[in-house]
Parts: sequence; C-alpha cells; structure tokens
Amino acid sequence: MKRDVGQTTRDLRRHNRTSVLTRLYLHGPASRFDLMRATGLSSATVSNVVTDLVADGLVAEAGLLDSDGGRPRTLLEVRPGYAQVVGVDIGETHVQVGLFDWTLDTLATATFPMDAGRPEPGVLAALVTAGIAEVTAKAAVDPAGLLGVGVGVPGAVLPGGLVHAPTLGWSGVPFGELLAPDVAAPLHLDNCARTLGQAEMWRGAGRGAERAIVALLAVGVGAAVATGSPGGVTSATSEWGHTVVEAGGAACRCGSHGCLEAYVGADAILEHYAGLAGVARPGPSGTEQRVADLVAAAAEPGPAARTVQRTAEYLGIGIANLINLLSPDRVILSGWVSAAMGPAMLPAVRDAMRRHTLDYMAGSTVVELGRLGQEAVALGAATLPVHELLTAGGK
Repeated sequence: MKRDVGQTTRDLRRHNRTSVLTRLYLHGPASRFDLMRATGLSSATVSNVVTDLVADGLVAEAGLLDSDGGRPRTLLEVRPGYAQVVGVDIGETHVQVGLFDWTLDTLATATFPMDAGRPEPGVLAALVTAGIAEVTAKAAVDPAGLLGVGVGVPGAVLPGGLVHAPTLGWSGVPFGELLAPDVAAPLHLDNCARTLGQAEMWRGAGRGAERAIVALLAVGVGAAVATGSPGGVTSATSEWGHTVVEAGGAACRCGSHGCLEAYVGADAILEHYAGLAGVARPGPSGTEQRVADLVAAAAEPGPAARTVQRTAEYLGIGIANLINLLSPDRVILSGWVSAAMGPAMLPAVRDAMRRHTLDYMAGSTVVELGRLGQEAVALGAATLPVHELLTAGGK
C-alpha cells in the first residue's frame, strides 16, 4: 500500500501543535526553550509551531524572563480572548449555564432552579437554550461564534447523544437531538462527573496530581478517576455512589440496599434528618435550601450536627474504599453538596477515612474540597470543546 505522505505530514504538524499548545494551556507561560524541553521537539520545530499559533491568535507573547548570564527569554501564553465556550450543568435540582473564555474564566452565568420530580427532556432542553441566549447576551457574544457548547449530564452518554440518566428517569433519551436545532455552535455531551474531573485537574484542586479521584456529591453521587501526565489529562467515571457501604442497609433508588448514595446523597441526608426526633417538618423550600438550613443548624449540638457527623462517617468509609482500591494521591470533594456541607464535615470525613484506610495508603492521600466554585460542573462541561481544540492542535 502506498503511504500518504501528505496525510503523514499533516498528522505530524497537528501532533506538534497539540504538544506545544497543551503545554502552554495546562501549565501556563513558558519560553521557547521551556517548550523544547517539555515536548522533546527541536528548537526549529518549536519556533515554527509558535509562529503558527501566534498567527492563528491562539498564543501571544507575555513579557520577558531573565536568564542566567544570557539574553532574556520571551515568555509565551495562550490568549484568553481567542474564543468563548459554554458549559451546561444538567443537575437534579437546577440547570446552570456558564459562559467562559477558553481558558475557563467565567464571563456570565444563568441558573434555573427545578422543582422536585423528573422534568421532561424537552423542558430541560428549552432551559438550556434559554440559558445560552441569556449568558451570550450578557457578554455581547455571538452564540454562533462560540468554540462550542458542552453539556454535562448525570448519566451515561452513548453515541448520537443518547442519554441514560436514572436520576432523571431517562433511558435512551435523544437529548443531543433535542438540543441540536437550537444550538448554533458545535455541541458536546458527556457525563458530568467525568468532565468535572477533567476541570479539577486542569484548573482546580487536582493540578499537579498524578492520580486524583474527584467525587461529585449532589442528589446523586458519582466519581471520576483522573490521571495527569505532561501531555494532558484522562478522566473516567465510576459508579462509586452504588458501591455498598452497609450490607442490607438503607434502600437506594437504584433498587439495591446499603449503597453509598443512600447515605450521602442530598435526598438521603435530608430524609434521615427529617426522621430524627425533634426535627420540624420541612417547609416548601427546595433541596439545596434545605441542605443549607441543615448546615446552619449543625453549628449547635443536636439532630443537625448528628446528621452531618453521620454523613461524614459514611463518606469517609466510601473514600477509604476508593483509596484502598486505587491508591490516589488526592481525593477531591466537589459538587453542590460538597460546597454546602464540606467545610462543616471535612475534619470528620478525614478522620473516618484514616480509620478505614490501610495506614501506608492513608498517609499518602490528601482529601480536600474542590476549588472551582458554584460553576464547577458547568465549567467541567466547558472543557469538552476546549479538549477537542487542544487535541486538534488548535485547528
């Protein structure tokens, strides 16, 4: 078979561009010499790639760096203004849409709370398109000019945009087809825990980790195993929420008993709390507000404090199982339940983790809270079009 030399040359150029651009994107400003050492490319190749990336508007000069005894080196960095992306968080309690520059700084957000229950896919699709219109209007950005729209869903995404999301009552829902007619930019769908793992490794608490587990705590419970390398990040999901932490324990909505989600998912936490003696019947407020009220009440001894302690104990057991199995260097607690309850229960979580983890493993694993803020899951979804751009070498 005759070799396609043109195709081979294009592949090599794309690989070289990807190597340089990914290094600058994930690790920040660098000189041409730094890029040469990090990528293994020759000085001439790096110089040619940088010239192309600057001409394409992806990269710009960022000042000079003094060198020992030699001429100052020019630093290079990615240009935040090159493109904008949208990330969408399809949660069980809200739909959040975020507009970001392609380096993932937030430009605008829109959040739509959802009533309890399982909303129709068409209703959620309408909220997504309304959110895209709102955030792009706030920032005066053309929706058709976006680099892409990433959508994170709490379930599995199959080819063609088919979504299996038990927490939403979805089985083979063609959510991609529902969105596509009203989304002008390239559309990407994936599991929200996986994309959140990628975002934490790129811009959050996972930076610099070789292997991190990013736990997404919300109404449902999931986790992503994210692995970092000089060339980028890989992130894969696991059904951590449906690992059993107590044989014959509390009923889980998956149909089993004793699952971790049945103890640390938002609905499970609130159900346990409501069943304790001395706790008033919950008012009409939504799930997120009820969790916030629980955390506030836990500042004083009583049922709320005991509920937080119980949640921390089961969460620590679940984390210990992950550490004993996968030996990560970091476990990062993210998602809106982590943001609400994490500061109050983190010491107890770490204590429970240490008691249930093999000693030599516990000492080498750090458990900490995510650092991406309220837009964490939407930001994770926004990594999807960015990842495709990096993989394509910026083309």
